[in-house]
Amino acid sequence: MDILLYDNWERQLRTFTPIHKEWVGLYCCGPTVYDYAHIGNLRTYLFEDFLRRTLEFNGHHVRHVVNITDVGHLVSDADDGEDKMEAGSRRTGESAWDIAEKYTVAFKADCALLHIREPQIWCKATDHIAEQIAFIAAIEAKGFCYQTSDGVYFDTSKQDDYGYLARLNRAGIEAGKRVDIGEKRNATDFALWKISPKDSQRQMEWDSPWGRGFPGWHIECSAMSAKYLEPWFDIHCGGEDHIPIHHTNEIAQNQACYNTRLANYWMHGYFLQIDAGKMSKSSGDFLRLQTVIDQGYDPLAYRLLCLSAHYRSQLNFSWDALKAAQTGLNRLRESYFAMPAGGSVNEEFAQRFLHEINQDLNLPKGLALAWEVLKSDISDADKKATITHFDLVLGLELAQWQPKAAELPAEVIALMEQRKQSRANKNWAESDRLRNEINALGYDVEDSAGGMSAKPRAGVSV
Repeated sequence: MDILLYDNWERQLRTFTPIHKEWVGLYCCGPTVYDYAHIGNLRTYLFEDFLRRTLEFNGHHVRHVVNITDVGHLVSDADDGEDKMEAGSRRTGESAWDIAEKYTVAFKADCALLHIREPQIWCKATDHIAEQIAFIAAIEAKGFCYQTSDGVYFDTSKQDDYGYLARLNRAGIEAGKRVDIGEKRNATDFALWKISPKDSQRQMEWDSPWGRGFPGWHIECSAMSAKYLEPWFDIHCGGEDHIPIHHTNEIAQNQACYNTRLANYWMHGYFLQIDAGKMSKSSGDFLRLQTVIDQGYDPLAYRLLCLSAHYRSQLNFSWDALKAAQTGLNRLRESYFAMPAGGSVNEEFAQRFLHEINQDLNLPKGLALAWEVLKSDISDADKKATITHFDLVLGLELAQWQPKAAELPAEVIALMEQRKQSRANKNWAESDRLRNEINALGYDVEDSAGGMSAKPRAGVSV
């Protein structure tokens, strides 16, 4: 069955055809690690996880690369202001290197809590300075950049189709440009390399043919994607805010260096809204995943909430919506757990699910189909097998969920204590009798090196 994906380059749905038969190249713009990720950021990474899972569900091997921006992202996307890492260092009193490590670890932990699969390759900008310098040198050799007193800039006037991804009105931008663009030739020109100011010393800077300094934000993704996925690969992802500047400039760099637009498909997740406005780290007013947890919600309730809206539609966050998602998650888990194993995937439902997710990741309809399966008249065992099949994409890991041990009734807990004592006394006959008594109440007993545990038997109402 064909996979249809919305490609922002062509602004239409396209049938997905991989460049290589053996693998699909997927590059996702990662975090700038100067602060914690907020749940709006994480919605984008959830969309990318749904994309990867859908590709793998269709039998593709995905070569997934995510960058870590730990240098070069200036406070203003227009190359003004200071590096966000330096600003974060000043805010926290920690070194730029330390905060990069701290927030990288925190970001990966958030992804794990949301069951976002790890990429095969994490690549940090600071680990690829040589590759970025080489990329800039290649652009320079082809005449697409110029040097000023504060850096090396890409000359966007050299490309007639610059800004095509965002459908930029270049003439309008130039006509309305500010008088303070400094030594830049055009308002849309952007930094490839920034030279460190002579009157101050940065924490992150390197020698280069153009002077000691640091790379621009956009060059890192061009250099690292080319290294790990080749200069022409399948899919490039990010948030919708990447379209007009970051991804536009990545494409310009690759066109200059390799004569490609970098990726065959350009896909973008839409914003999470809160109080009718975009959630933003720069505002200082954002919700972390830890905030969700502190309020008593399971992180996967947020994953389920994101499943309920298409990735190309804005999702409004509210605590009421998250509460409803938590209720739905609880119902789904409890229903799944209560059903017996040993069934078969229902082929009709499986084909319908595949059709929905292959229609540009229509996960809301895929999720609705899971609820339809639960209400259907197929056997409970087949329901469980079919939902398990769906969960390869939904990523709720329903098979790993267990009711809390504290939810065991007092009668079962008392019998387990008696059995523990009988085993300590090596009274095996009494131990077996107590096991049978616990079984009769609808609970299975498991003995392990870690001790004794009991759980409700699947398919038994207790």
